[in-house]
Amino acid sequence: MCSTEMVLEEGARSCLLRFRFRLEEDIKPTYLMDHMISDGVITVDEEERVKTQNTRKDQAGALIELLLKKDNRAYISFYNALVKEAYEDLASLLHSGLPNVSNPQQESSDGSAAYVQAILSEGGVPPRPIVFVSRPELVNQVREKLYQLQKDTGWITVFGMAGSGKSVLAAEAVRHHGLIKDCFPGGIHWLSIGQVDKPDLLVKVQSLCFRLEQSLESEPLHRPPNSLDEAKERLRFLMLRRYPRSLLILDDVWDSTVLKVFDVHCRVLLTTRNRSLTDSVSGAKHEVEVESGLVENKALEILALYTGMKLEALPEEARSIATECKGSPLVVSLIGALLREKPSRWRYYLCQLQQKQFKRIRKSSSYDYDALDQAMAASIEVLPDEHRDLYKDLTVIEKDVKVPAKVLSVLWDLEPEEVEDILEEFVNKSLLFVDSDNKPCLYYLHDLQIDFLMEQNRTQLESLHTKVVRQYQQHYKDGPPTSGDEECLYWIQFLTYHMAKANLTQELYTLMFSLNWVNIKAKIMGPAHLINDYVEYGSILDKENSEVRSQFQEFLSLNGHQLEQRPFPDVVQLALSQPHNSEVYRQARLQAQNRAKAGKLYFDLVNKSGEESLSHLVIHPHQGSVHSACFSQDGTKIASCGASKTLKVFKSTSGEKLMDLAAHDDEVLCCAFSPDGHLLATCSSDRKVKVWNADRAMLCRVFAEEHEEQVNHCQFTNTSARLLLATCSNDSVLNVKLWNLNRPSSQNTMFGHFKPVNHCCFSPNDRYLSTSSNDGTLKLFEVSSANEWKTIHVSDTFTENKEDVLIKCSTWTADGKSVICAARNVVLVFDVETSDMLFEIRTSRLSTVQYCHACPTSNLLAIAFSNYAVELWDLEANKKMADCSGHLSWVQRVQFSLDGSLLLSCSDDQTVRIWETKKVHTSSAVCLKRDSDVLFNNEEIIVSAADNCNRLQVRDGRTGAVLFQSEEKPSRIRCTCMCRQPSAVVLGQEDGTVQVLEVPSGKLLATLLGHTKTVLHCQFSPNGQTLITSSEDTTIRVWRWQSGECKVLQGHTEQVRCFSLLPNSPNDSRLLSWSFDGTVKVWDTESGEKLQDIEAHHQTILSCHVSPDGCLFATTSVDKTAKLWQCESWQCAYTLIGHQECVRSCRFSWDSQHLATGDDNGEIRLWSVKNGSLLKICSWDSKDGMDSLHGGWVTDLHFSPDNSLLVSTGGYIKWWDVKTGKALQTFCPTGSALKKIHVSSDFSTFVTIDNIGILYILQRVV
Repeated sequence: MCSTEMVLEEGARSCLLRFRFRLEEDIKPTYLMDHMISDGVITVDEEERVKTQNTRKDQAGALIELLLKKDNRAYISFYNALVKEAYEDLASLLHSGLPNVSNPQQESSDGSAAYVQAILSEGGVPPRPIVFVSRPELVNQVREKLYQLQKDTGWITVFGMAGSGKSVLAAEAVRHHGLIKDCFPGGIHWLSIGQVDKPDLLVKVQSLCFRLEQSLESEPLHRPPNSLDEAKERLRFLMLRRYPRSLLILDDVWDSTVLKVFDVHCRVLLTTRNRSLTDSVSGAKHEVEVESGLVENKALEILALYTGMKLEALPEEARSIATECKGSPLVVSLIGALLREKPSRWRYYLCQLQQKQFKRIRKSSSYDYDALDQAMAASIEVLPDEHRDLYKDLTVIEKDVKVPAKVLSVLWDLEPEEVEDILEEFVNKSLLFVDSDNKPCLYYLHDLQIDFLMEQNRTQLESLHTKVVRQYQQHYKDGPPTSGDEECLYWIQFLTYHMAKANLTQELYTLMFSLNWVNIKAKIMGPAHLINDYVEYGSILDKENSEVRSQFQEFLSLNGHQLEQRPFPDVVQLALSQPHNSEVYRQARLQAQNRAKAGKLYFDLVNKSGEESLSHLVIHPHQGSVHSACFSQDGTKIASCGASKTLKVFKSTSGEKLMDLAAHDDEVLCCAFSPDGHLLATCSSDRKVKVWNADRAMLCRVFAEEHEEQVNHCQFTNTSARLLLATCSNDSVLNVKLWNLNRPSSQNTMFGHFKPVNHCCFSPNDRYLSTSSNDGTLKLFEVSSANEWKTIHVSDTFTENKEDVLIKCSTWTADGKSVICAARNVVLVFDVETSDMLFEIRTSRLSTVQYCHACPTSNLLAIAFSNYAVELWDLEANKKMADCSGHLSWVQRVQFSLDGSLLLSCSDDQTVRIWETKKVHTSSAVCLKRDSDVLFNNEEIIVSAADNCNRLQVRDGRTGAVLFQSEEKPSRIRCTCMCRQPSAVVLGQEDGTVQVLEVPSGKLLATLLGHTKTVLHCQFSPNGQTLITSSEDTTIRVWRWQSGECKVLQGHTEQVRCFSLLPNSPNDSRLLSWSFDGTVKVWDTESGEKLQDIEAHHQTILSCHVSPDGCLFATTSVDKTAKLWQCESWQCAYTLIGHQECVRSCRFSWDSQHLATGDDNGEIRLWSVKNGSLLKICSWDSKDGMDSLHGGWVTDLHFSPDNSLLVSTGGYIKWWDVKTGKALQTFCPTGSALKKIHVSSDFSTFVTIDNIGILYILQRVV
């Protein structure tokens, strides 16, 4: 055992050596060594030897050298220090090398303690308090319950009054080697909850997910979850797949809605004052009651520890003091701290406790505050006068927030050292707590102390918060702090909170309606905090300007995924894509113009959509997510319900509110109109089903007894002939019910599903009811008999993780012959009679389908997604017809009106949107293909490209106006080019046909037949009389297109992707072609003669470019090389080696001195043409957090006329400084995989199309 402990394990040694360079670059050894000395793994002498090194990097190297000579405990301590000092990225590199000190023989050894320490530190479990008294009986009770979670998931509730020591107890219970090893080898993960609203809860879950993902060796997901639903799914995945045997500790939970987020079949321990919280969740449940805080002898033990006396030597007043403290560890600590300083005052402090001078306005039923009030008052009374006022300032600290001394240094206008002395005094008196695991130390108050201060100072709260804001403004006159340290983090996170509490509305507007603030806060804290601020303070901001507030919120919601990337994007460039009437755009434009004067590059998106939103009505009905909304059958009314527990009804034309009811005791999950519109049904997480009179806003019926879990969905029959209501729930067996409103109980229960049923839906003729369940099936029941008619095993259509297929919902086509259901990211269409799958609609793999609804009058299907989108699909053609964009969060429900003219959608963004089906259907349907051509003519930009209906379009790029559109072509259009004189456009098709059309009349000028396979490229000669085309059929054709005369250039053996006319050739008759066959050929286009045949590469040639002076050409290949060739001798001048992937693109500078090459890993290299040497590698330093350095292959490159700049396309567009190789600007399209970019001759305008068909016209800001 000795040898394992004294020598560093091989895995740990290997990790240190492997990542040594990264560690030396980043760490600050002095901070880390503080922790390691307190862990006893290095000595002060060793620390001094490290510190004698000259530079920080040398010190880091010396520390790693020292570690390599140490044992496993030193490695674990170093790892813990990295976590505590927020080097999470470096800690995750070392995680795989953590020594396995969980050997049974080491149960009592130091290694065992280090292992426990490592697991708990990594999971954020708080350390023991400074004065700690063990409570073995309670600790053992909790551990006994924890062992019951060894084999199965479940919940343990540790409940008791405020201040009874529940959190310390929970932390102590898991501080046990055997328990961790046997039950929770996946780790212990601690999350402080407190009294949170949804935005704050989302931030907490995001940080938990981030922490869990950081600990994995795999790459974390690109962006944090944007809603609680998405966070729950992410957590479910992490806990089931990555941390199956781990424990989640939720500390200080107040509300049962919090637990629903963590109801993901994992092991949870929670501390709370309310023992009934877990009633709302599923799984095994255990309880431990912390009845009355400390028993008497434990309270006496704490007093003895504080005063340094033996138990038996305590005076007789000690027992009375323990009784008066009513078991509260906090109150005992406050009195103990006072007695430590004044050991003779036992009787005095007993009298203080026995006084009843405080009368609280807000009295808590769960805890007797008197003892705390007296103890707090006594402790504050002994402070010096000036310190008393400083302590009052702490009233403004939020619960569960830890503050660095530097923040209080700003607040109190004192030197940091002086502040630390004052804080130490508060800590010694137990008036404040310190987290010394952090460096610098962080200070915080117990919830009950904050309650006391709030109560004492309730009339001065506004002025106390005002003081915080004014002190901040004085200290940071020149702008907010950006250092990223604990002090900076506090101000950036809580400044808006203090402004709101101080009622400084003008300051709040100025701050939050500023793009600079958005930039700073998003960079330091990520976008989630920011979005939450706009939600939380929305009601205040809306009084100033609700439009501007929604513009900022929309900007953040739509660009949140970009703001998560590292390196951090340029917020001004992102904001330039906002609508022209947006305040966000106005500020960005102004900043871009100012910075452009100093040479900074910015690009304005010229062709923004003319229509800001296609939804003709937006309603904000609820505070919180809208879970469901529906039309009345006549389409005049809309009902909505959601997280606010209310039911509301509006006019569908104006949004005027007609009804507002407090409907249920918990979130309302669904609402439905009866066929005649007189009744409304609702169902809820409170397990009740209610029926309301929609005309008089009165409750008619309550069905409260039969469902034992939350009721997910309700729906009336389509006709009133035999009115029934169907409901479905999370019950394990009795989960689908039919109700006759004239009966007190359900008419029928439909058996068959043994897991929760999410949705139920009547067929158009009301004969059948379809039910969608978490068991992976869709069942069809006969309504008259309640018997199961058919089961469709939807999960069988999936190849991966069949057991996790949850069917979200189902809908019937208007003829009742097909039933459609949603699961994961797919919509599946089944034949009702045969149960065969007819087809599937497969959508983006990153977003789940939340809901779908078939139009009652057409072939349209509306689909709601978790990525904020609503799509319309034609079921007959299985083709997407339209996008409805505008929601800022998950879309939960979509529904057509009965006549199909309107579509509504509701979302977690608190809105219901109504869309006119016909308008949406036509206006957003068009998207373009990436094979395009562009003509620049002064200010005019003309774009030709095929659309998704296989029509050729010629558009005015600036206005978006369609100048010409062909009819739909039977064979796919694969290439296009334009000619100014005559005004014509060419299209090449997959069947080999080439057509020349007049613009704008559309008159067919020529049909050129000859190619036998896909036409891949076409180009006019400069005079417009000759057209050249190349094809997959291995030939090039030179057409006198007006006469139809054609020369065929034959010789390549594989497809010819492209060709180039040689400049400087007499009468422009020479042409250079390249092919997948690895050869380059030179042709005389007049005679058709092959002039040169060059075996350029052994593998496919991907690109070729001729230098502007006509002396050289370059080729690039799948063989990972580029080659430079001389046009006179046709010999290879240089082979350019260094790319690690296929070299996809190349371009000469205009002075023919440089060559740029781009590869499939996103790397761009700049070469000297003169000697073939490598000059620069672009984007070598910083990976963009994407799959490659450029978000994909580098597909196109262009130099500026003065050769100082380079633009490249891949997953996005980048502009580079040619001299330094540094990226100057990045533009991120909505889609990705850009194919080529068209650049104006002055390098001011850039045109491209992304893979989802969006056209971008970017103009340099000057």
